[in-house]
Amino acid sequence: MSSAPGLGDAHILVVDDDERLRTLLQKYLSQNGFRVTAAPGAEDARALMKSMAFDLLIVDVMMPGESGLDLTRSVRALSQVPILMLTARGEPEHRIAGLEHGADDYLAKPFEPRELVLRCAALLRRAAPPPQAHREVKMGETIFDADRGELRRKGKPVRLTSSEAALLKLFASNAGRPFSRTDLCTRLGVSLERSIDVQVTRLRRKIEEDPKLPLYIQTVRGIGYVLVPDRVA
Repeated sequence: MSSAPGLGDAHILVVDDDERLRTLLQKYLSQNGFRVTAAPGAEDARALMKSMAFDLLIVDVMMPGESGLDLTRSVRALSQVPILMLTARGEPEHRIAGLEHGADDYLAKPFEPRELVLRCAALLRRAAPPPQAHREVKMGETIFDADRGELRRKGKPVRLTSSEAALLKLFASNAGRPFSRTDLCTRLGVSLERSIDVQVTRLRRKIEEDPKLPLYIQTVRGIGYVLVPDRVA
């Protein structure tokens, strides 16, 4: 099955209390090129969002306890992640309610799975940052050329392994965005979280003035790591 256009390595969170539909969506979206995580309700979704970064949320409106509308409103207060709402109710007032709570799109059940994939791809394309001709990340006296994967410290080149360069590129493309070790492993194709810690330690030695008191590759307690550069240009 071919992937929908514009997916990249997008990670989707599906939130639906219907286990059968949740499983079908996870399977179908995965077959179409997405990385998919599923949650049966708002509470589980919140726990996942604390440890993983998602590129798109698919949220069912009618769920026991906290509704999808309530979850959407609370997520939108903290994040601009695209949200697609699913519901068995197709009346205009319900579509409007979803949009008023911060949803970006709305799909009434039953729906064609292919339409869901195309809507997801469209939302992801709209949310993607515009391409940059050249990106340099400044960290004190160290500059990382994200396009070339080259690191310079005080004007002199610093050798990076391919794994270090891949990790630093991911950080540089998402400056200020915390990643969990689990998410970093998934995005970089690494099996052990410990290897992420090792790569971060090595990068700190090459970037930080004092690797034991890092200013740029910071540890986020209970989550993982985040890059906080002086400037991205």
